[in-house]
Formats: sequence, structure tokens, C-alpha cells
Amino acid sequence: MTSETSSNLSTSAASKPLAGERLQKLLSQAGVGSRREIEAWIKAGQISVNGEVAKLGDRAVYTDRILLDGKPVKMDRGDMSARRILIYNKPEGEVSTRSDPEGRPTVFDRLPPLKGQRWIIVGRLDINTSGLLLFTTDGELANRLMHPSNEIDREYAVRIKGDVDDEMIARLKQGVLLEDGMAKFTDIHDSGGTGLNHWFHVVLMEGRNREVRRLWASQGVSVSRLKRVRFGCMFMPSRLKVGTYEELGQKDADNLCAMVGLKSKPVIKKKPKDIEKLKRQSNKKAKPVVKGKRSSKPASVGRKKSR
Repeated sequence: MTSETSSNLSTSAASKPLAGERLQKLLSQAGVGSRREIEAWIKAGQISVNGEVAKLGDRAVYTDRILLDGKPVKMDRGDMSARRILIYNKPEGEVSTRSDPEGRPTVFDRLPPLKGQRWIIVGRLDINTSGLLLFTTDGELANRLMHPSNEIDREYAVRIKGDVDDEMIARLKQGVLLEDGMAKFTDIHDSGGTGLNHWFHVVLMEGRNREVRRLWASQGVSVSRLKRVRFGCMFMPSRLKVGTYEELGQKDADNLCAMVGLKSKPVIKKKPKDIEKLKRQSNKKAKPVVKGKRSSKPASVGRKKSR
């Protein structure tokens, strides 16, 4: 073989596109998990493709035999033909993980079961924070909604214990140095109240661990109640009871996907009797809210995004 022929073959091989999708993208599209979760599983050696332990950068197609922790992953084109999205009103006292070593209730306990897929949580709320959580079967959607580059804003209703003045609000909007870097609220709205029942609405462009609480703590005041009321274009519906979920219809699902540049996919259409069944299941799973001496929520918990 001449050097010219060898060079041409090398050029041809280099220009030939690699087969399949990156493994983490393929599995996220099938609803196995978010890309971040799947990358962690690959690094830990938990995934194999056609009998070989997978590594980052590997590609696959839906017909490959893929195992997660030794169990087959169902890779059917039907898994990718539709997406499901739930909005969930998280109560305090639930952890945002699939299981908890301490046996505490998790946000996944109340969700409807799936066949061949799994619910992927979009971001997290700590155990003492309530409010809006999103779940989807579409890993790519979950990945984009959580990725910092997309700058999805999150709005919270927060009750503050301590005195808040204009100078403090200005500092929180300008930026405060926390242990993991600079952080700030892009908007702060005084929702009224006095003393121990003073409420604010605040907006963040990221979702770092306990960021809302840490920002207020940096100013010498504390958060006594915290509830997420908006994630991007999705507001918490006033009709949604604590501890219950609601499946998004086509219009809301399309708006959410358009926000991160994803094309529309059909959502699974439920018959009226199935919708009622899901509502009954969700309400049955919901634990009653213990009535205490807490002050009432601010009247503007679901206010529209500030302009």
C-alpha cells in the first residue's frame, strides 16, 4: 500500500461520522436519568454496553444491549416519542432523593408509577423548603432546565425573622460573597407583614444548595419559611394542594421546552377517567398538613414575574 493510499484511508476514516449517540444523551432521552446522573453512573462503572463496561465518550444506538447495575435498560423508540412532565407541590419534611438512608419520606414516594422509564427531578428543594418541583421522563429536558448556562430564574416566597432595610436589600441585589462564590437576588419584592411575619418574594438565576437561606443569613437575619412559587415560566397553580401533583398539558409542556430551545413532543394524553384516577391517587397519597401556630402565607404567593 502506498503512502498516498494510506493517507487517503486515514482521512476517510477520520471524516466518517461515529455511529450512534453519546451514551449519556441516548439514555437521558429514554428517561433513564439526567445527563449528570448518567455520567456519574458511567464513571462508577455501573453501565455496560453489549457486555463491555462503558466509559465517558462511548456511543450507542437504541438496539444495543445496555445494562445499569446489571439490569437491562429498556431502549425502545417508543420511550423517546413522548414526554411527560409533572408539577408537584412539595411539603416540608420530604427529601429530594429517590431513597433516604434515614427512612424519611421522599418526593418520589407520591409520584405515579412508570413502566420502562423513571421520573427525573428538575433541581432540588431542601427538606425544610416547600413548593414547586418539576419532574419529567425526558432527560434532555431535565438537563437543559438545570444547566446554569440557560439561566432559568426561580422565584421564592420567604418569611424573614429580623429587621430588613433598604441598604440590606441593595446589598443582596448587588451581590454577596458566600463560601462558594458570589451570589445575589435579581429581584426582591416586599410582600408585606411586620415583625416575625414579614414576607418577601425573591428571584435567583441559579439553584445552589440553600442559596436563599445563606444569602439572608449573610445579612444577619434568618428565614423562618421558604416556598418556591415559580420555575421559569411555570407558576405554582393555586388549585394544587400540598403533597399532590398535576401532569402538564401540551401547551404548558411546549412553553417549558421552548424556554430551553427544545422542540415540541407530544405529551401522553390522558382520558378523563384516567385524569380523575390520577387525582384521586395523588390526593390519597398526600398526608394531611399539620395545623400549627404558623402565620398565614402572603396573599401574593403566586404573583407574576416582575418586569
